[in-house]
Amino acid sequence: MKILFVCTGNTCRSPMAEALLKFKKPDAEVKSAGIFAAKNQRASKHALHALDIKGIPLNHLSNPVEEKLLNWADVVLTMTTQHKQSLIMQFPNFQDKYYTLKEFVSDSDKKVWDELKKVYGEYEMKRSSFIKENQHKLDNLLLEQKLREHLQPEAEKIQQLESNLINYDISDPFGGDLSTYQQTLDELEGYIELLLKKYK
Repeated sequence: MKILFVCTGNTCRSPMAEALLKFKKPDAEVKSAGIFAAKNQRASKHALHALDIKGIPLNHLSNPVEEKLLNWADVVLTMTTQHKQSLIMQFPNFQDKYYTLKEFVSDSDKKVWDELKKVYGEYEMKRSSFIKENQHKLDNLLLEQKLREHLQPEAEKIQQLESNLINYDISDPFGGDLSTYQQTLDELEGYIELLLKKYK
């Protein structure tokens, strides 16, 4: 499995993800690139330091995303939803390879989505049968109000489920101090562990 990690400038998140995966699985075929990356920039000083504290080496020069790299990769894992959208717009021919890292390794959203679809269906059925029963008995204003009250439990359930959907972005440490980079590295490490489990 050839994996390409993508972030913005290819100096912080994607090289850290690449270094983590190589360190944990030395035979992994992995590269990284950035949507707005210049060529041959060194990784950020704090990224290098955060990795060094964990004893993880990184010898890295930045790369922009190019068709050649996208052709090489089996899967392209972005750090944010915005990165994924940018790739879809710039390189639409490869869009079946694009995922955010979190989306690719996480199953929890699938459960939430399944439940949401069920509740959306129940809400819609309850709504239409209430309107059918009451549209001739109540004026529009009262109908609206009663309908809202009638559907409140389902509306609250939907709101609660939607708030449980994952935020698919890995936070950008750029401009932060060393501890900000360490937090991002820890977050990445958790998802790289899940990625390795997926390929066991």
